[in-house]
Amino acid sequence: MDFDRMSPYFQDRTALLVKALVILAISWCVSNALRSYMRLIHVPGPRLAAFTNLFRRSWVKTGEAHVIHKKLHDQYGTVVRYGPNAVMVSQPEAIGKIYGFKTRYQKSELYDVIMPRITGLRIPDVFATRDENVHTQMRRPVANLYSATKISTFEPIITSTMQYFFRRLDELFASKDSELDLFNWFQYFMFDVLGQLTFSRSFGCLDKGDDVEDIIKNNWRYFQQIAPNTQMAWLDYLWRDNPLVPTSRKRNPLAEFGAARIQERMSLTEDEKKTIDERDYLSCFMKEKAKDDTLPDLFVPTWVNDNIVAGADTTSILTTAMMYHLLKNPSSLSTLRREIDDAAAQGRISQYVTWKESQALPYLEACVNEATRMYPPFGLPFERVVPEAGLDIGGYFIPGGTRIGINPWTVQRDVSLFGEDAETWRPERWLCDKDRKAAMQNGILTFGAGHRSCVGKQLAYFEIYKLIPSLLQRYDVALKDPSEEWSIENKWLVKPSGLRVTLAARN
Repeated sequence: MDFDRMSPYFQDRTALLVKALVILAISWCVSNALRSYMRLIHVPGPRLAAFTNLFRRSWVKTGEAHVIHKKLHDQYGTVVRYGPNAVMVSQPEAIGKIYGFKTRYQKSELYDVIMPRITGLRIPDVFATRDENVHTQMRRPVANLYSATKISTFEPIITSTMQYFFRRLDELFASKDSELDLFNWFQYFMFDVLGQLTFSRSFGCLDKGDDVEDIIKNNWRYFQQIAPNTQMAWLDYLWRDNPLVPTSRKRNPLAEFGAARIQERMSLTEDEKKTIDERDYLSCFMKEKAKDDTLPDLFVPTWVNDNIVAGADTTSILTTAMMYHLLKNPSSLSTLRREIDDAAAQGRISQYVTWKESQALPYLEACVNEATRMYPPFGLPFERVVPEAGLDIGGYFIPGGTRIGINPWTVQRDVSLFGEDAETWRPERWLCDKDRKAAMQNGILTFGAGHRSCVGKQLAYFEIYKLIPSLLQRYDVALKDPSEEWSIENKWLVKPSGLRVTLAARN
């Protein structure tokens, strides 16, 4: 056989085969894209975003996804398609349908990206795990540790850290015409509180007057890195789940810090352990693990990590938001200060306000509620997967398998529930009858809803209700430049910066 003469024949056949495969591949991609486009064609939204998640990812990369999502709802309505298989909703009544105790929709793959890693390996997470059985197994042993009754046993620790916080402010800033970034110092306080509550030792941020071992900075950098990939979760297979990527580039600093503290505790002698027994969350976590041998060893570092993240960054963000709006609205600040001063003069609150005392300050509660409404620390939709039967919502049928979610920043500005001034700070809206107040509370998604709501919610409020009235009793706080606006960057967590203030001791 003359192979030289046959070579062009085989070359032609090969070229035809390659062309056929390319055509088939293109046809498959086009067909798949059209099929994906058509299944949600009836839902309004930006046309190009219906073909690719690149737009969702680009919005997150800007750091202004919460603003963009609000504009999309303003343009297209309360139900918006913002990806090939993704729908956003901004109706308060949809919270119960999507996140209610009875629905129990599964979380989407977005949460796989958020899940922390230690030495490059995923660890289970109460907040992020998608497996409902794992979630129940993880949450049930520790849920009672976050009740108001249990947290009250830790109140002396919070109070003592707050006393030291104020001493540091006195030493460095009070009546010295020195400015400080209030968000940074709230972070130092919250991290040190959580260090004491979790490990019986602070991080040392207040003592240093700065970040320690770059834990806070690296934790924020972690969120900056993962946030865009939450919109295209498969990209994590090319990064943090890629064995070819060095482990050092997949770090979660807080998770690693917690794991190191656990190892330190494990290395203590039995007598040494007795000196801190029952005094911190780590002891409680280890006891819960010892009660049930079926619980995986990774649950303890997971509980530790959740405890710090839920009680530090998010709480400092919410506390800063409340102070920012008070300082930008002098009438609100004056009203709150008058309530606090009257209560102090009547002996109803102490110098370092207790949780119980704070519950008798209605305007304080209104301000906390308004800050919770206007500035949720999480600024992306809490995604769920629509079950096979589909979902009717806002006049649209959403087929099974669709990723659906509500961004707290949009639903908590709904004018039908919160009024035409929903974009405006007005704590007085919460000074209403019980039914109206309950309806508004049901429209709040800041800490999630249903059986997947944040287990640390009570701890966060505990710290805020103690800190703010104690701070305002002690200091006159003023913006360094009243005309200056703070800046906000949304990387899943919505981080504020630039809240420059001065302090003056009141007494």
